[in-house]
Order: sequence, then C-alpha cells, then structure tokens
Amino acid sequence: MKILYINTPTADYVQDLTYTGLVKKFGLNNVIDYRWNKKYHVPYKKYPKNIGYVEGSLFSSIFRSFNFSEIDYVFIGACKVEAFETYIEIAHKIPSHVPVIFIDGGDGNKVGIDLVAYKRPDLYEKALSVRPFDFTFKREYLIDGVYDSNVAPLPMSFNFDRLPSLPTDHKYDVSFWAVESHTLRTQALDMLENMYDCKENGTTRNQKFSKYKRKGSFYLQELADCKIIINIRGGGWDTMRYWETPAVGAFMLSQKPQIVIPDNFEHEKDVVFFKDDLSDLQDLCDFYLKNDAKREEIAKSGLQKMKDFHTDEKRIDYIFKTINKEMK
Repeated sequence: MKILYINTPTADYVQDLTYTGLVKKFGLNNVIDYRWNKKYHVPYKKYPKNIGYVEGSLFSSIFRSFNFSEIDYVFIGACKVEAFETYIEIAHKIPSHVPVIFIDGGDGNKVGIDLVAYKRPDLYEKALSVRPFDFTFKREYLIDGVYDSNVAPLPMSFNFDRLPSLPTDHKYDVSFWAVESHTLRTQALDMLENMYDCKENGTTRNQKFSKYKRKGSFYLQELADCKIIINIRGGGWDTMRYWETPAVGAFMLSQKPQIVIPDNFEHEKDVVFFKDDLSDLQDLCDFYLKNDAKREEIAKSGLQKMKDFHTDEKRIDYIFKTINKEMK
C-alpha cells in the first residue's frame, strides 16, 4: 500500500492526525508527504503543533522518491490553499484507477467552504474540474446537514505518542481555558470566573491563545490536574479539548457537539453533556465536585472509549472501512 499525502505546511489538526494514523497503519515508507513537511520529521514545534511529528523519520523521509504508477491512494490532507494548489498541479499524473480522498478538517460545515475564508474559493471548483474527489471526509459534518453520498464524517482524534507523563492528583477544581471564539464561551466564562477556583487557575475572560502560560506537554499535564474540564464549541463544533480531556484521563463536562461523531462518547457513561443554555452547568459542577467516585468512573470510561475508537490510528481504520464499503 503506497499513499501520496498532499498536505499544507500550516497548522491543521485533522490533516496532521490523519498523517500519523496512516504512518502507524502502513509504515513511514508507504506514506509520502507531498510536499515534504518539515514539522512531520523535525521536532521543532510544541504541542499541539507537533501532533503530526513522527520520531526518527527525518533521514528516510528526505532520501526517498516515488513513482505515480506505484501509488494506491492519494489523500488531500487539508482544505487549505497550498494543498489544493499542489493537487491541481499534479492531478493529471494520478492514474485514473487510484482513489482520491479529500480530508476536510475545516471549521465550515459545507465541503470546501474554508477556502472562501482564505480568499481562494476558486480552488475548490478548479480542483473538481481537473479531477473530482472519490471520497470526502468532513470534520464539521452536521447532524442535520445534507451531503453527497461520498461524503462521510471525520472528527478529530488524539495521537497518544504526544502524551507526557501525567500527574495523579488534582490541584484544580473546575477549568475552562479557552479563547472566546463563540458567544457561548463568553457566557460560560462570565458565569464561572468568580466561582470555584476559576479565577486562580486562569478560567477568565479575554484569554489569548498566543499568550497561554500552559503550552506544549505542560498543557496536557495541567489538563490532567483538573477535577472538571469544560468543553464548548469554538469556530466549529469539534474541538481538540473534546479529545484531549478523556485522553489525559480527566472528567469532561461538555456541550453536546451537533456534528456526527461515529462511536461518540455516551452521556453519563464517558462524558456528561450540559444544556446549551448553560442552565445546569453550575449544578453539574457542584454535583461532580462532591462525587469523586462517580467522576473518576466516568473519566476512566472516557479514556477507554478514546483508546478503543478515537486514536489517530483508529480513524484510519474507520476511513478505509468506509471507503471499502462504498467501493463494493
């Protein structure tokens, strides 16, 4: 199995997680990043911008070549300008029998719509005119959305290779470390800022991602130090926090994502969902702060669900299961 992985050098969580999943499944020599992506092979970025890094891959990735006749699948890893320009440039070289898979990890809920935000809406139609995609996997696949039959949901996941050693105690009660990229986040921060230990732990208004004190592996360790972690949608429904929290073995109170998530976490088993108007958020925080055993039971179940269904490699199993089902 040889895969050509067209990608962008800019940050894209779904692209990077798909890449590491493919490498784990098929081996580094069988997944060719095109163009060569420095952050996949050189450890110069901190988490989360290093989620696509593959340890020990530098030299073998530099000194390799490929022939289009040897490629079994072509992936377009992101809804980004660089990835589409590369695809349009080389599409004529891809053998007609080779499936082309588009991974749309953007915030928009329509396929390819993020190219509008990048001021290049022409690229999507141009790419389709050169050669249409055989399959599309969409991060923001709305529950009530209408999509073509060759479009399937693909939420984020987690690369457990990035997990550092984690603390076993909890020094924080309730945390919501987030920028205000949605009005509900602002409402939640207004509510929480003067409650519990929120102000002391940094759960406050006007947070800036570039000024986060918790960065890299330390950020994941700090998440693990929380009794309760709150998750609310940002620019899209899917957030990294939704996957990071159970991955570090922590308990999550979350808004229920209105996107299709195959094998999603179950309410009061793996996660606890609060109402969209936040009317029960304080009561839930109070209850689970008092009930340590129940909170830890749910956190433990969420971690197991992560490992069973939501790692980067499990996403690849799902992608190829979906493709093979459609190709029969």
